[in-house]
Amino acid sequence: MYRRRMRLNIREHVYTLTRDVQAVLRPQHRDLDLKTLDRTFVLRANEGFLNIAAAPLVTAIIKEAPLVRLRFTPKPDKDVLPLREGRIDLEIGVRGVSAPEIRSRLLFRDTFVGVARIGHSLFADEDISVERYAACRHVVASRRGTFRGPVDDALEQLGYQRNVSVVVPGFPDALEIVKQSDLVTHVPRSCLVNFADDLTRGTKVRLFQLPVKTSEIAISSMWHPRMDADPAHRWLRHTVQAVCQEFLAC
Repeated sequence: MYRRRMRLNIREHVYTLTRDVQAVLRPQHRDLDLKTLDRTFVLRANEGFLNIAAAPLVTAIIKEAPLVRLRFTPKPDKDVLPLREGRIDLEIGVRGVSAPEIRSRLLFRDTFVGVARIGHSLFADEDISVERYAACRHVVASRRGTFRGPVDDALEQLGYQRNVSVVVPGFPDALEIVKQSDLVTHVPRSCLVNFADDLTRGTKVRLFQLPVKTSEIAISSMWHPRMDADPAHRWLRHTVQAVCQEFLAC
């Protein structure tokens, strides 16, 4: 039984390798008729990206290729196995360091900004100090459910510790809580695209520069090398890039 299982595993592995090599070496076909392209693409991205880019991406895809279907799946981690196994076609997010063979293309660079409701005591003094910021109660977004993040590391280096009262799965959840409470949060600037009305009218939330420095966030599209020569996949990657450039001011 064990030997049989081993043979099956080896056979499946050889099949996967052969398929990948053939896909990489296959000549590129330039004749791509988007109007008749009938295909399902699976994209993996976190909730923040979906909230700001899913709608314009779907609109762009359907306009050019009306028969194409998109299936978005959640991104609980940076595991590259779904890309390697062909279970997803394109991943969007921060690239990890554990898969050197994975292709990637920078979509946009993001930075963290602070957010609090209009009238919050934090804005009593325009100069928001590290001490006053740390003394606030915070809500943080973490898909892993952790209370610590880059901001805590930066505060710790300066000898401060903040009070994290709430942890939510995504940045949109954190923003909704901030709009109706005295908690403050930090989110990638791109997450505020759909909150433009709130910001321009000044009725609910206000942005502020964090009093500590955090690293820039590089958001990329990632795919397996076997998809390089696939003209439909190249079109998909180009469309994702174009949507990000238009709606996120890349």
